[in-house]
Amino acid sequence: MKPRQKRLMFILVAVAALALVVGLVLNALDKNVSLYFTPTQVFNNEAPQGRSFRIGGVVEEGSVKRQKDGLSVHFVITDRHKSIPVIYKGILPDLFKEGKGVVAQGK
Repeated sequence: MKPRQKRLMFILVAVAALALVVGLVLNALDKNVSLYFTPTQVFNNEAPQGRSFRIGGVVEEGSVKRQKDGLSVHFVITDRHKSIPVIYKGILPDLFKEGKGVVAQGK
């Protein structure tokens, strides 16, 4: 091979490798992206069905109900227009309080 052909082959292999890496990164990001929605958007069915997403809003006053198992908590997230009930399983974060902002992730 002549030097010019070697250089051209190297450039073509580099471009193909770069395209492969970009494709793999975009594929991984698409599967792991967790979108953020408000309760109004969830109520209007703008959130994806059967896919994980985040919902953000304010914990409605008086809505927090701890279950007897000690790990489940039922509460309502609102954006002052619509409200969505949430069931959280696990230990609540220290900053979780009624009337404060919260972001929850689930389906």
